[in-house]
Amino acid sequence: MTGETGIETFGGRRVLFVMAAPAEYGPALRARIRPLMTGIGPIEAAVAVASTLAMLKLRSELPDLVVSLGSAGSARLEQGAIYQASHVSWRDIDASALGFPKGATPHLDMPVEMPLETPIPGVPTARLSTGADVVSGAAYRGIDADMVDMETFAILRACQRHAIPLVGLRGISDGAAELHRFDDWTALLPMIDERLAATLDRLADALQTPAS
Repeated sequence: MTGETGIETFGGRRVLFVMAAPAEYGPALRARIRPLMTGIGPIEAAVAVASTLAMLKLRSELPDLVVSLGSAGSARLEQGAIYQASHVSWRDIDASALGFPKGATPHLDMPVEMPLETPIPGVPTARLSTGADVVSGAAYRGIDADMVDMETFAILRACQRHAIPLVGLRGISDGAAELHRFDDWTALLPMIDERLAATLDRLADALQTPAS
């Protein structure tokens, strides 16, 4: 589901918030932000964010910052906790049969793992892997990252076209146990909604604080 949104003034900055799934957008976040809802997965995220930023550029209304937020899976991080994504990679791309490192896009001068902004003091950081698959159980052992999602890398690539920094905030919704049904993902989303909202309050304070 793609929605229309405007730039929000947040912490004294012009910010575009981006989320994937309506289930992640609970009452605490609804009281604070009106995000662009992209739909689930890297293709939907790339199409929605790229087209929105292109439209905003034509209007001379590009944001100072994009914030991608929602849930993530992890077999090693605290369930329900909020993390800033310190780095993001794309686990789907694999041209290793042609001699390229797994995770690297051929003929693109870009490292496998890209750093992100982490502006919120006291909020822990973790490395993030983006892909088109829902990761569960033993599949985590094949991923070189702390947590997984389905959108952030695609959003980063759209932001890079316009030299806009990206902050990634993720609440760990699942991963401690094997996923078997939809409710295994949604059970912790109300808690994550409240904790993401509190983290946004801290982000607003951080954006208003001049860099030392």
